[in-house]
Amino acid sequence: MGGCPLGGREASRSDAGGEGAPPTAPTPERVPAPHPHTGQMRWDIFTLFPGMFAGPLSESIIKRATERALIEVVLHNWREQATDRHRTVDDTPYGGGAGMVLQAPPLVQAVEAVLGDAPDDVPIILLSPTGRRFSQTIAEELGRQPRVALICGHYEGFDERVRGLIVTDELSIGDYVLTGGELAAMVIVDAVTRLLPGVIDAASLGEESHTSGLLEGPHYTRPLEFGGLGVPPILLSGHHANIARWRRREALRRTLRHRPDLLDTAPLTAEDRRWLEELRPRTPP
Repeated sequence: MGGCPLGGREASRSDAGGEGAPPTAPTPERVPAPHPHTGQMRWDIFTLFPGMFAGPLSESIIKRATERALIEVVLHNWREQATDRHRTVDDTPYGGGAGMVLQAPPLVQAVEAVLGDAPDDVPIILLSPTGRRFSQTIAEELGRQPRVALICGHYEGFDERVRGLIVTDELSIGDYVLTGGELAAMVIVDAVTRLLPGVIDAASLGEESHTSGLLEGPHYTRPLEFGGLGVPPILLSGHHANIARWRRREALRRTLRHRPDLLDTAPLTAEDRRWLEELRPRTPP
């Protein structure tokens, strides 16, 4: 990294108030950690609360992907970079105001210690309300990266110099407030990991909501009748072309009813458009 802060920013360490002991790599916590391995894709997550990840990233599909070495999740508690005896990572804001602001030096030093030898193009993503809205398209973009770093914020946010020194991108998972970035990090790891080759059957991914730009249509399984409701006869016909056409139409119907905004960008065929024109007069807003 040539001695400059990550992200190619032309700023000195003293500009961020980073005086003190040289950085040492924080002790990583692996999720889960039955044995060390190098995954096909590596997540470096910088957090003050690593214990929050123990459950969500140690179950179900994420657990299997980790055990099969398809991903590796490494947690870094940047509090370990604080140099005072209380391990302080926040302080009152200059200019006054409510809340506490996360200091730049401990986080910058932690990221540089962990990613100092990594390629310059590793995304270093700050999870922040000011970031781009996370989407399926962004999940697919991140899934093509061999390594991604996520930074979880807290309190009133970070000293602004964090953005200038190490951050390469910012993401938000929605227009609401969380107590910290850990839950957002879990959402992003889950959404991206399930797209990686070998994690989930490719045919299943192709039929999911948002993959085709539409919401997914209805599904049915046994029993044949339940609660006075049956299964649409078309699904019992064995005619695969007609079933595929019905599913496409039902996906269009559901999208028009619940998320009509998606139709503005979804790849639609001429037949799709004709079907939507038939539906619109009958579909309540």
